[in-house]
Amino acid sequence: MYPKWLWPVFAVPGVVWLILLFRVPFYAVLGVAFGGIDPIFMNAVPSWSPADWQYDSMIATLKGFLPGNSYWTVMVRTTIYVALALAGSLAIGYPVAYYISRHAKRTKGVLLALLVLPFWVSYMMRMLAWVNLFSPNGYINKFLVWSHLVATPPDWLNGNPTSVVLGLIYGYIPYLILPLLAALDRIDRSVLEAARDLGASPAQAFYYVTLPLSKPGILGASVIIALPMFGDYYTPNIVSGSPKTTMLGNQIDIYFHGGPQPAIGASLTMLLSLFLAVLMAYYMITIARAQKELQA
Repeated sequence: MYPKWLWPVFAVPGVVWLILLFRVPFYAVLGVAFGGIDPIFMNAVPSWSPADWQYDSMIATLKGFLPGNSYWTVMVRTTIYVALALAGSLAIGYPVAYYISRHAKRTKGVLLALLVLPFWVSYMMRMLAWVNLFSPNGYINKFLVWSHLVATPPDWLNGNPTSVVLGLIYGYIPYLILPLLAALDRIDRSVLEAARDLGASPAQAFYYVTLPLSKPGILGASVIIALPMFGDYYTPNIVSGSPKTTMLGNQIDIYFHGGPQPAIGASLTMLLSLFLAVLMAYYMITIARAQKELQA
């Protein structure tokens, strides 16, 4: 029998780690968002005390999200890109996860190894490989011209939204497949057998049994990749590099590193964090409801 104090003691390093690497930087961003600007060096001057906070930058940022303003356009574009990338990832990832879970037997270990392999390669290297594929003389354009699908090779890497969406799918789909696979593996096979014994066809068993039981996994996997997609700035930069495809993460990066308005960048970061927190809360509530329904 372990003493009651043992596990709290073991949890102390993790709690301290979270405080130092999340809470403290988060408060630092708050200080910059509600701070001022050095009039000479144009650097951020954080305000650590809430009593000294200035709200001009946050108010200006909020006004920018009104329909027709600059941030509104970027936010709509970001949401569309993330929605399309998420839909594409699910369309590709769910069948892969389903096949590995239900039909792959001897090859399951090999397929799992292939799924984990991208985690051993840096995201930057994978994106650079993607750029090589879509370059003017890359294999994608060579195939399109060779197959007579197009007469002139498309310019994929200069403000093409398709490249950004495909880049997001390519970069994040491994993080979607593994949670989906875990969710499908947890489904009790006896439930599927019962559906088949009652006369359900394989398609009916999938639609009425497998798909509903895997919805928590679908939602969880979607949240896992959607949250970082909203803040992604590297993918649009490397596969497009055009203001036409700027996402919200690019806008934050510009204000932090490309101009004398770090308070605006910090305000955008806070608003994006709030938006993502709402998505996470929705996910937690939905999962709690699903668990109650399963227990009932």
